[in-house]
Amino acid sequence: MNRTQKIVFTLAAILMVGVGACLWLLLSSRSPAQTPAMTEAGVLLMKEPRGVPAVSMSDQDGSQVRLDKLTGHWTLVFFGYTFCPDICPTTLAQLRQIDSRLPAASRARLKVVFVSVDPQRDSPGQLKQYLGYFDPAFTGLVGTPESLEQLANGLSIPYIAPDTRQPNYSVQHSGNMALLGPDGTQRGLIRAPFNTEKVLAVLPGLLSGN
Repeated sequence: MNRTQKIVFTLAAILMVGVGACLWLLLSSRSPAQTPAMTEAGVLLMKEPRGVPAVSMSDQDGSQVRLDKLTGHWTLVFFGYTFCPDICPTTLAQLRQIDSRLPAASRARLKVVFVSVDPQRDSPGQLKQYLGYFDPAFTGLVGTPESLEQLANGLSIPYIAPDTRQPNYSVQHSGNMALLGPDGTQRGLIRAPFNTEKVLAVLPGLLSGN
């Protein structure tokens, strides 16, 4: 194993430890509303809602969005980046499929937000073009490294800041999604990898609540 492979392996191991810690935190404080079907689908609800950090980021149109003000609907927050070779395009394609197959009433109560973990390369314009390949209705957000770190920590979605001096660098990040309720608080997460059919089976019931 060469030095580069060792670094990648170490970073991946650190990320997995972070993911495990986040899941333990959520599983140890699950909501009474948690059902076996939700658990099977990877939907993990918290016992108590948790506040979202009051950070602002730019959306794909250049407007400022406060993350603690995403109210009036349920929100799925996925962290990724446009240069991601695998998990990001796969997950966004699944989200497009899920959104297109939800009943109309459920679809109206759900928003998808894609937060870039690569603010060095992902501009608002880059995000707009990228998300257009999947669903133009998805919201893309990019902020400063500081606001990104604050949001990721607040939602328990780990990532590892890359060495941006390296050419064609990649970003190690969790594939889990944060689940925000209509009041703007975090209600839980959806654990990766996703099973589209199982998630579709439980989402309408979840989205019908407050």
